[in-house]
Amino acid sequence: MKNFLSFVLIVISLIGCNSKISKEESLKSDKQLLQIKHAKTAPVIDGIANEAIWETSAWYPLDQVWLGGALNSEDFQGRYKLTWTEDALFLLAEIKDDILLDKESDPLTAWWDDDCLEIFIDEDNSGGDHQYTHNAFAYHVALDGNVVDMSPSEKGKLYNSHIESKRITTNNISIWEVKIMVFDDTYSEVIVSTPVKLKADKKIGFALAYCDNDTSAHREHFIGSITVEGEDKNRGWIDADIFGTLELTK
Repeated sequence: MKNFLSFVLIVISLIGCNSKISKEESLKSDKQLLQIKHAKTAPVIDGIANEAIWETSAWYPLDQVWLGGALNSEDFQGRYKLTWTEDALFLLAEIKDDILLDKESDPLTAWWDDDCLEIFIDEDNSGGDHQYTHNAFAYHVALDGNVVDMSPSEKGKLYNSHIESKRITTNNISIWEVKIMVFDDTYSEVIVSTPVKLKADKKIGFALAYCDNDTSAHREHFIGSITVEGEDKNRGWIDADIFGTLELTK
């Protein structure tokens, strides 16, 4: 009996080790790894970007065409910065867009065909499918500030409590300042969920995109921050494997 119990304990131990290895092996690679500096004081979300952290943070390009033809620099140019505190991730985006279009008054109608920022977040950088789950989020931030993502009910839903944003547009340049609460894959639609606390050395799956529509029934361009291989580049709303990686640093 003693030998049998020892055998059972060994088998359980091996299963546990294999499960751990499988989870680690399932994590996606650190694609486009960006090291993001900590902000001692959280930026004020006012669209002005006059905080010291924005002065010292690096710009990153928003220049990968996921949908549409070649870009015209007079029509679109984009770049962004990031920082973080314990409570949230912060984004500063500078978008040059000659025409801003918000043709749908209902925020849950074809929200992807209006001009908007799209912010992709995968809290544990695990990658994988998230089309109708909260394994990751694809937040569409509209010109009016509404925030939409697909829900597990396979319909669009407002997630305004996850994102605080302010946009100031001067001529054809828009400055978007955004505070992003980060939720993990235990997020629930039926009970109150708490955003995770961020800390140094944490890695988060991330990508940024912009839906650009000047006058058409559907968006004319979809421009992202990540190079996506293959012909189908419009996969971020389904597949978190395409996201880049943020490493939070002090």
